[in-house]
Amino acid sequence: GVTVIVPREDEIRKDYCCAGIHTFNGNGEMTGSHWIEASGLLTSPIALTNTYSVGVVHDALIEWGITRHGGGYGLPVAAETWDGRLNDIRAFHVTKEHLFAAMENAGPGPVDEGNVGGGTGMICHDFKGGIGTSSRLVETPSSAFTVGVLVQTNYGDRQQLRIDGVPVGQQIDDSRVPLAFDQRPDGSSIIVILATDAPLIPAQCKRLAQRATVGLARTGGAGHDGSGDIFLAFATGNHIPAEAEAPIALQMLPNYQMDILFEAAAEATEEAILNALVAAKTMTGFQGRTVYAMPIDMVRDLVARTD
Repeated sequence: GVTVIVPREDEIRKDYCCAGIHTFNGNGEMTGSHWIEASGLLTSPIALTNTYSVGVVHDALIEWGITRHGGGYGLPVAAETWDGRLNDIRAFHVTKEHLFAAMENAGPGPVDEGNVGGGTGMICHDFKGGIGTSSRLVETPSSAFTVGVLVQTNYGDRQQLRIDGVPVGQQIDDSRVPLAFDQRPDGSSIIVILATDAPLIPAQCKRLAQRATVGLARTGGAGHDGSGDIFLAFATGNHIPAEAEAPIALQMLPNYQMDILFEAAAEATEEAILNALVAAKTMTGFQGRTVYAMPIDMVRDLVARTD
């Protein structure tokens, strides 16, 4: 599957966003990241898929731009996590038509979570994982802003899972809910995309992306050696015309007003991960392998008893 984020209702190819990237652990792929790091600009939609489909999705983004808008996206952003436990990943099932369909269906409003899009075959803390979202409204002395987060979760050991600080994963062993793996692979990953309408410059976007690490840590993510934990934050509060011929006036939120955005990023990342776990459903996939959903009633009881 493929999940896409279209940063602006108008064409991002002509109206860039300030952006920044943080790599918590780099055993993963996000195309276009070097240019974002160098320029501080996001110039394309963002697509999330599985590890072996990054190439076709990257190429399909270029083709979409050419066929729909008369010009390709420069260095488009395609990111991945590995779904080879549930998906026959070597069969290369994802095609450009999946990217085209995702782009056609992208729009404002509630986002489907769990076993959808790029998250279809993903596993999180030895439960079924996938796509999760969350957001926060914040008030600063300058104005009110939104911080939104979308995650593609495919990381973590059962023992490490915490919810509101409660180590629920330690109390749900394989006798209660079977583990996803007989022997867990070395690699696991999470992609976190953060968006805000605040007027941030690239350095501030990078700082915002770094705060996703806090939310990941709260749920039990540790950034293992084989993990691709890559976070991208973009801000729509400034407009950077692609064909500007004169200096561009940018606004910058005062740095001391960033604190509440940092808190929002951490909270929304944590909640987005949990939303992915709550929304995901038990799935049987490649070679009859089954990955079970997190038992919501059991988790609710464990958290309540701790309270």
